[in-house]
Amino acid sequence: MKPLKRNRLLAERPLPRDGQEPRAAPALAAGKGRGAQRGTSLPRSVTVNLAEAPLGWLRSRGLITPVQYDAGERLRRDWELAKLPPRVTMCWDAPPTGKTARGAPAARDGTVTQIAARKRFDAAVKAAGPGLADILWRTVCAGEGMRDVEQALGWPARAGKLVLSLALDRLALFYKMA
Repeated sequence: MKPLKRNRLLAERPLPRDGQEPRAAPALAAGKGRGAQRGTSLPRSVTVNLAEAPLGWLRSRGLITPVQYDAGERLRRDWELAKLPPRVTMCWDAPPTGKTARGAPAARDGTVTQIAARKRFDAAVKAAGPGLADILWRTVCAGEGMRDVEQALGWPARAGKLVLSLALDRLALFYKMA
């Protein structure tokens, strides 16, 4: 039986010059441990798996077009700029105002960028329509895999790719990319 090859898109790193070997970061090359040179910024090389997100996975296999991918990434960017992802910890931005104040502090106004991103996100989801907004949010914003989305929505296998491509087409029209 032949082993399966994995197709991964990796972020490009600068190639070494004519016959030179790639160098490690100075702290690692000198044999020093982590944090040996605190306060200094050393150049680091990081390998990123761009196919980790469901949209990247679909694009790397040719199941969605580059325009659909860009539209989905733009929606995800607006979602993150609007600070809609769930928080991991408590918001420490607004401490209590005094000893007599009880309960949570009043909510602070968002920045102009955050408010504009929220409006764009809401308008994009509305433009996609009620039948397509759920798969867009689950796949693009929440990062759920296609199999999980199909099971959560009660759809047959492989139906999600078709519905997602329709939703991404509508997004591309909304963002005037098509």
